Amino acid sequence: MTGPDYQTLIDSQIHSFIRATDSCYPPETASLDIAGQRRVYDIMCAQFRQPYPEGIRAQDETIAGVPCRRYSGSAPSVLYFHGGGFVVGGLHSHDDVCAEIAAATGLEVISVDYRLSPEHDHPAAFEDACAVALALRGPLLLVGDSAGANLAAAAAHALRGKAAILGQVLIYPGLGGDRSRGSYQTHAFAPMLTLADVEFYASIRGPETRGDASLAPLQDSDFSGLPPTYAVAAECDPLADDALAYGAAIVAAGGQASAQTEAGLVHGYLRARHMSDRAAASFARICATLSAFARSEWPFKETQ
Repeated sequence: MTGPDYQTLIDSQIHSFIRATDSCYPPETASLDIAGQRRVYDIMCAQFRQPYPEGIRAQDETIAGVPCRRYSGSAPSVLYFHGGGFVVGGLHSHDDVCAEIAAATGLEVISVDYRLSPEHDHPAAFEDACAVALALRGPLLLVGDSAGANLAAAAAHALRGKAAILGQVLIYPGLGGDRSRGSYQTHAFAPMLTLADVEFYASIRGPETRGDASLAPLQDSDFSGLPPTYAVAAECDPLADDALAYGAAIVAAGGQASAQTEAGLVHGYLRARHMSDRAAASFARICATLSAFARSEWPFKETQ
């Protein structure tokens, strides 16, 4: 079977983003030891980092024993979980993303420096996510990209009836879908993230237990009572179907969810928001959705 034609699907701006990423975070980085991966990832993050928007300030603090960074803004708080395969990243890696969300929405953003694998197996990161959310009490908005979107969704499932969660926004989430079919196979060799990468990070996180929603929210047996959800997939990403399947499951259970696929975008495209019109437009939609959820408004004409 012929694979996707990424030369056609992906425009010149995203191709430039991929080249810029590969120049400091080459595809073979996953073959390095964990310390090496983190070193290279930090270099890559610094390559794309943007200055804070005017008026945004941040301070570090500890919440429920977890290091966090709080960005200035008003209630409700946006709780942000960074991506990085549960292995890399931290308060520094998505610092500018969080600052720009705060500026675009006017909301307070709190970034969570959850424990990483392999030093801390599952459920350490999940426990940190829930602990911070419970300590803040709410009202809250849960947001994450990639692995962080997994944590946001897992926390939303676990905290039903325990925390005031106004909505969740999941950006190219990995939610525990079937890796033997769909986008996992169609985009197994996508730029920026391959199926082999997904399987590597899954193995590092710890043993997989079927039906454990704290590990794989898509494998929950109950999707009722979840907050309004916006799940955003990148078209050229093995994880793409997870966002769509998750949105469909919420709607089938009577909830509100909009799941959208961003055409021509790749995993990690948040870092391309200053060099790609498509990525910038997606980031603007994410921020607009957060603003609407903060007002307890549903910004989409239809669910799913």
